[in-house]
Amino acid sequence: MKVVILAGGYGTRILEESMLRPKPMIEIGDYPILHHIMKIYSYYGHNEFIICCGYKAEVIKEYFANYFLNMADVTFDFTKGGMVEIHQATPEPWKVTVVNTGLDTQTGGRIKKIQKYVGNETFLLTYGDGVSDVNINDLIKFHKENHATLTLTAVQPEGRFGGLEIKEDNLIECFKEKPKGDVGWVNGGFFVCEPEVFRYIEGDQTVWEKEPLESIARDGKFCAYKHEGFWSPMDTMREKNYLEGLWKSGKAPWKVWKDA
Repeated sequence: MKVVILAGGYGTRILEESMLRPKPMIEIGDYPILHHIMKIYSYYGHNEFIICCGYKAEVIKEYFANYFLNMADVTFDFTKGGMVEIHQATPEPWKVTVVNTGLDTQTGGRIKKIQKYVGNETFLLTYGDGVSDVNINDLIKFHKENHATLTLTAVQPEGRFGGLEIKEDNLIECFKEKPKGDVGWVNGGFFVCEPEVFRYIEGDQTVWEKEPLESIARDGKFCAYKHEGFWSPMDTMREKNYLEGLWKSGKAPWKVWKDA
């Protein structure tokens, strides 16, 4: 199942870092948070990625262009015309498509632009700045059992993100982006999408979290997978430092994979 990652925003709330690189390329430990997100999906067997880029897209392209070389032991033999010999490499089993979806395209517009790469199949979708210990395969199973057009992972932070009203059958009755105050369950990303979701996106300026999600909820095809475990965004330096501290402590909850 293909994994779509939204990685094109300006990252204006973490300008200390995003002035030089897109927010998904800000490092936690030795790797960009984008890499951490991909490792989560890869652990569950999902290794084909579509990265929706915009702001400083070249940074993301260069990262993957050099990834294999940077993971390998290499001999540069200048006595033989600069011959390069790769001795050992342990890259990830990934296929990565990096798509420049436009500098000022909104989230829904970015998703619409990668439709041709997804095709007519179920796909996974998340934001390029949040990590979680959600079980991706359990999420997919839940989505299929509920015959939903769209399933999101509902989490319970301190009320700063998209608010949800969830009925007893786990259908989302109402979606409101970033309401004030304590909102209970909120949008944690980590979506499972049927290709029908593309029909709800009009164009480049469509905000995924507004008209499309609101319309799918009204149509009774939007489910919430309640995740009570770890989830955290990286919108601010405070959150970046929080995640960095967890990583350095060796107790990062989202690190479900084992090191080689």
